[in-house]
Amino acid sequence: MAALTPTRRLLRSNLVALLVGPHGIDRYLELIRPEITVRDPRARVTAVRRQTDRSVTLTVRPNAAWTGFKAGQFVRVGVEIDGVRRTRTYSPASSQHERDQFELTVTAHPDGLVSRFLYASARPGLILHLGEPQGEFVLPADRPERLTLISGGSGVTPVFSMLRTLLSEGHDGEVRFLHYARTERDWLYRSEAQALAARHPNLSIEYVATREGGGHIDRATLETLGDAHVAVCGPPTLIEAVRALCPMPDRVISETFTPPTIELNSAANGTVRFLRSEQSAPIATGTLLEQAEAAGLTPEFGCRMGICHTCTCRKAAGPVKNILTGEVSEEEDEEIQLCISVPAGDVALEI
Repeated sequence: MAALTPTRRLLRSNLVALLVGPHGIDRYLELIRPEITVRDPRARVTAVRRQTDRSVTLTVRPNAAWTGFKAGQFVRVGVEIDGVRRTRTYSPASSQHERDQFELTVTAHPDGLVSRFLYASARPGLILHLGEPQGEFVLPADRPERLTLISGGSGVTPVFSMLRTLLSEGHDGEVRFLHYARTERDWLYRSEAQALAARHPNLSIEYVATREGGGHIDRATLETLGDAHVAVCGPPTLIEAVRALCPMPDRVISETFTPPTIELNSAANGTVRFLRSEQSAPIATGTLLEQAEAAGLTPEFGCRMGICHTCTCRKAAGPVKNILTGEVSEEEDEEIQLCISVPAGDVALEI
């Protein structure tokens, strides 16, 4: 992290905080320019391009409050839509060493409020609110001599960040990049990958269109990896196949951008109370996030699969079950993630 300048050190001081009152120095600085903040990381969109007919790539320039990221991590990105800040998680696709700017590539989904807004309306000058980078899907500190990067669909972004990071470091070990998408029209970063391969003889690339005769990853492909380390990001089916077929599964790191398909048992008996909203509803099938939304509430959420913690909420009382681990907790006054929790009896939430 870069050292603070004397001016920024002064603006972050307790003395300035006391003088400007409860709103904080950032609330005053943003009146001058929205991206000038001391504590809150923000970024201004500087360029917009569309690699496919379903995606938009934003080049953004972060402010001085941004401390950077590690290749493979994701970032909570907030954008104002109709006066309401909406937050989702996206992974930068740039090298982690490119601090002055980085890329976010967003694929628009039919039901995605934020992704559809960014695809249709993002323009240079748009201000994005940034959270601290998160996630353990990162390159090993000791860069492997042989590394295979595998991505599926929009999972290409953290993997491509890893690729760009390695090459920007002058890594001369063997690197193989495999990307799977439904059709050629869905391929992301194809021209960039070809340009990198032309400049780096240690890099080989392969793009596969699974619905146009390319097929899915198979044992024959993975057996060629030998003792290579593997980083894979994409839908659960891709990750499960890589882990099952890879000759050395202990050398596989992975992350999925697709919520896992989880069979929910029939709903428990009881009531969910939303204390701040002074509402209640009978327990129904679905996660607590889905049940809150069905009751007309709009809790913050991001990934909807337990990664980003955007939907973390305080549970005042009652038993809840974590649908990923199967664990049931009856503790009072604890933080839970709404998107991966279901009620196991009467529950009271601070919403």
